[in-house]
Amino acid sequence: MTKITIFSGFLGAGKTTLIKKLIKEGYKGEKLVLIENEFGQIGIDGGFLKDAGIEITEMNSGCICCSLVGDFGKALVKVLDEYKPDRILIEPSGVGKLSDVINAVRNIDAHDVELDGFTTIVDAKKCKMYQKNFGEFFNNQITYASCVILSHTSGLTQEQLNDTVQRIREFNKEAPIVTTEWDELSGAQIVDAMTQKNTLSDELKSLLEEEHEHHHHHDHDDEEHEHHHHDHDDEEHEHHHHHDNDDEEHEHHHHHDHGPDCTCGCHDHDHEHHHHHADEVFTSWGKETPRTYTMEAITAALESLGDEEKFGLVLRAKGIVAGEDGQWIHFDYVPGVPDVRTGSAETTGRLCVIGSKLNEEAIAKLFLVD
Repeated sequence: MTKITIFSGFLGAGKTTLIKKLIKEGYKGEKLVLIENEFGQIGIDGGFLKDAGIEITEMNSGCICCSLVGDFGKALVKVLDEYKPDRILIEPSGVGKLSDVINAVRNIDAHDVELDGFTTIVDAKKCKMYQKNFGEFFNNQITYASCVILSHTSGLTQEQLNDTVQRIREFNKEAPIVTTEWDELSGAQIVDAMTQKNTLSDELKSLLEEEHEHHHHHDHDDEEHEHHHHDHDDEEHEHHHHHDNDDEEHEHHHHHDHGPDCTCGCHDHDHEHHHHHADEVFTSWGKETPRTYTMEAITAALESLGDEEKFGLVLRAKGIVAGEDGQWIHFDYVPGVPDVRTGSAETTGRLCVIGSKLNEEAIAKLFLVD
């Protein structure tokens, strides 16, 4: 199986610099072939890659997406036959449409190949200008990307970085966006983002499963109370008629009484003998953000999460965010116990909250994210 990875991005965005980093740090031990498609007559980036022992096939007289579709197919088959690489890196001309490049690769009906991802590198300082002047091509590269990696983020204000991320999200709601400066990241971290491993959804899923395990095995009893079926006990009756903000229910949450009449849902003991799945019991909220924070601000936010009336019943929170001082802030939270520390960089900031009846709007406002 040969994996094919496409690196899209406007001229000067930093495609070659990124590929160089990934060859050194992200694709160690793999047999690689780079196929470049420079717009013009001469491929200028081949030299350093050849010096690194990378095989180069350059096509210099047009774009993959137009006149060279046929030739591209032949070139790719030739590369597969001659080199049998583990991975082919394709760096098309910066002025092509990513959708056309993807289609050209998909039309290769030969060999055991897998499209491993379509990464678009965006110059964060020129995003607005390129959208205005080259919207059709620039926005196409964003729309069809499976991952977007920002370059030249250093020197941007928080507002400028937020604006760039928002512009990208208008055309691509799902792709991971790497907002951290590349020097702070390992090649392996960038590859994870490109292949959508260790994503926000992975983090939320992991937290949900972890919380469900605690819930199921009684590891701690600050659980959900979202579904109650004990219509014979007064507390449950009170809960149904006054929702989850009455004093008795609030008291129940925080003292975690766990006797035979416990209504936390851990036991398969309601009148229908129905056992709840984790996605019924818990709700989750997660956001990626390029915003910077202070340790004090994160600590204060976590301490505020204990306000059940305002935020819902928060059982766990976890995240990694950029710090204003250049360090990265890692945090974990269980009710009443915030743990805030510094740690390694992540591809972009990430906030995760698990609980019951979460007020997502209030949580987003607390962490200053949209």
